[in-house]
Amino acid sequence: MTSTLRTVLLTTAGGVAWTVRAVEGPVPDGNSALFAAPVSATVPGEVYSDLLAAGVIPDPFDGDNEGKLHWIGKTSWSYRTDFDWEPDEHAVQEIVAEGLDTAARVVLNGTEIGSTCNQHRSYRFDVTGLLIAGHNELVVEFASPVATANRLREESGMWPHTNLHPYNAIRKMASNFGWDWGIDVATAGIWRPLRIESWTGVRIDAVRPLAGLDRDRGVLDSKVSLAWSPGAEGDATITVEVGGTTTEMTVAAGTEEVSVTSTIDAVDRWWPRGHGEQPLYDVTISVAAGNHADAWRARVGFRTVTMDVAPDKDGGPFVLSVNGKPIYIHGANWIPDDALFTRQTRETYARSIQDAVDANMNLLRVWGGGLYESEDFYDLCDELGVLVWQDFLFACAAYSEEEPLWSEVEAEAREAVTRLSSHASLALWNGNNENIWGYVEWGWREPLGGRSWGEGYYMELLPRIVAELDPRTPYSAGSPFSYDRYIHPNDERNGTMHIWDVWNQVDYSYYRKYKPRFVSEFGFQGPPAWSTLTSVVHDEPLDPYGEQMLVHQKAFEGNLKLEKGLGDHLPIWKTMDDWHWTTQLNQARAIAYGVEHFRSLFPLNTGAIVWQLNDNWPVVSWAAVDGHGVRKPLWHTLKRVYSDRLLSVQPREDGLVVAAHNDTDVAWSTEVTVRRRSTAKGGEVLASETFVLEVGARDGVLNSLPESVAVAGDAAAEYVEVRAAGGGTAYWYFVEDTQLQVVGDAYTAEVAATADGYDVTVTATALAKDLALFPDRLEKDAKVDSCLVTLNAGESHTFHVTNASAPVTPIGKPVLRSANDLIAL
Repeated sequence: MTSTLRTVLLTTAGGVAWTVRAVEGPVPDGNSALFAAPVSATVPGEVYSDLLAAGVIPDPFDGDNEGKLHWIGKTSWSYRTDFDWEPDEHAVQEIVAEGLDTAARVVLNGTEIGSTCNQHRSYRFDVTGLLIAGHNELVVEFASPVATANRLREESGMWPHTNLHPYNAIRKMASNFGWDWGIDVATAGIWRPLRIESWTGVRIDAVRPLAGLDRDRGVLDSKVSLAWSPGAEGDATITVEVGGTTTEMTVAAGTEEVSVTSTIDAVDRWWPRGHGEQPLYDVTISVAAGNHADAWRARVGFRTVTMDVAPDKDGGPFVLSVNGKPIYIHGANWIPDDALFTRQTRETYARSIQDAVDANMNLLRVWGGGLYESEDFYDLCDELGVLVWQDFLFACAAYSEEEPLWSEVEAEAREAVTRLSSHASLALWNGNNENIWGYVEWGWREPLGGRSWGEGYYMELLPRIVAELDPRTPYSAGSPFSYDRYIHPNDERNGTMHIWDVWNQVDYSYYRKYKPRFVSEFGFQGPPAWSTLTSVVHDEPLDPYGEQMLVHQKAFEGNLKLEKGLGDHLPIWKTMDDWHWTTQLNQARAIAYGVEHFRSLFPLNTGAIVWQLNDNWPVVSWAAVDGHGVRKPLWHTLKRVYSDRLLSVQPREDGLVVAAHNDTDVAWSTEVTVRRRSTAKGGEVLASETFVLEVGARDGVLNSLPESVAVAGDAAAEYVEVRAAGGGTAYWYFVEDTQLQVVGDAYTAEVAATADGYDVTVTATALAKDLALFPDRLEKDAKVDSCLVTLNAGESHTFHVTNASAPVTPIGKPVLRSANDLIAL
């Protein structure tokens, strides 16, 4: 069926030209012409990108430009376009704004048609009778986001928050005002599509196609909201087509809500990656009334999701199950992928979500200081089998529950739940990030003085909306949360936990002091790739505490914590090259230490979500993939420790054990050889033991190691190697690297050109610990397939480099590195 609804795009892609100019604010003298002479603008877009494209400002990500450009967020901006309109026979004309950022007045032909103050929702303005045959003018005026947030705080009072700006006073992306990894670029603009819709009779206003299962049958419960033009008469027919099944229903004119149930026999179930396939079914929902029709299309996957937090003998678990099957979570937290977020495309989303898939992840948590992402994000997660944990957009702050904020929150939540309810990947709605923890422990109660702080959203409004609009998806009040109001929200024995004393206060060895049921945030910092860092930091000489370096380090005392975080694990660097390599290596080791410990606790522990997958600009941060898309050593470590089958050596009260976690549907039976070896040239085997490892499907075991391999004769000069037949290796060191005796020249390297780049083959003559190749030191766009490879004497490994030409000089430092470089005597 073809829709009779007429749509005219008011976007750059639709052929409509826009301009933007400054209206009021502290525009520097060099840019004062912006008040009189507008520049070209892109819609959808935002003002930073427009000014950058016009050559008015330098790149805000470069050097120390961030602070020089803060005037943009303190300035009010006016977007304007002229367009031609041809009248038609339709009874209603509406301007639909899918996203305005944030405090805006919308004026059509001199008449204000509406105002907004919420980035996270859409708006529909009735302009029937206001459009003119021929030339029309549309102006969208945006108030300064910084000034608006400050004004709203002054009007309503101060609610506690982190960071500089009162982001909790305005419904705008919190991290847009800066975060401990994020640049402060408070944007304004028409950030999602804008269009005119003309229609008569009936149209589809919204659809919630709730796909579920009844044994082997698929059940699609389609909730359809209808809008009717004034005076519309006659019945309408609703038709739902899915999986070869067509279901129809007739409703009277004026009916606003319709529920149509379709049953599909022998449906194929949707599964998260690692548990099955991801079949998706096309759905078409149409409405016809007389000569007028409208249609809505999407894809759904048939599955069930449940959350188990019922108390057990150890406290209270956190288990997500899909189709009745518990899923061990290998996850990462997701932030908006670009600080200038309108530059994100399906291609950039695909690249970043593929980073998660290639690292063996099965869940991304869309964090509450960011956005409800575009359809492209959720579509890709549907296709790739990546579960989505979706936060409602509250983070690290107390929030007023008074009007007008309450109504804005309700409107945005209803729209978000409705829009995302079709996605098979959606596994959890989460009320907030750290706000319940903040109320309990961060000193908020005194300044609040008994005022509301957000509890009404998390405990009453949001769960009610989810239960009403998306009952197939579980709801959690917050993260962390213990699922009991009388238990500390960040209690390791119950529910979800955030571990942030590691990194902020204590050594990463402290991870082993915890026995968490589920870890939904933990992380450790490291710098971006050298090519990424030096593209934006131009200090001479380059130094961790250089002026521009500190612009690109947003964490409080971040570089000092990088230094303290080395502990006894690695020595303090002597050169900038060593600083970069040492801190990247320490980041990767810290997270590996944590994940290996958590997985050794299975089934007590049911998963972990690392902070964080991605960056939104070039910065020193917790990310596994930096702001230029380069996979850091941490990413390669996550790929290993998130693998379906993992071996690690863990200390227990009665000695060392081999911890094996088998997160597959096939039992794991393999021969394991454990060797205690010398770190010296030749890598002499001092003792060896072999045993058969038997691990059931989706299970874990601990195998004790005999003293012959578990006890060192000379702790500083020996290590343990664990190797499973068919794949799987783990190592244990009796001392930290600062005490470990290793050989400095423990390996050689040979380079060979290939059709798409080159190979570097490294051969070890002694223990070569944590080998890493950084081809971006030679060519900034070069990529390498592996990292942090440990070799025993006599072993070889080939690094494959793409997007580069083979070097003509021998490979060595700083391109080829190892821990031996840092610790060899």
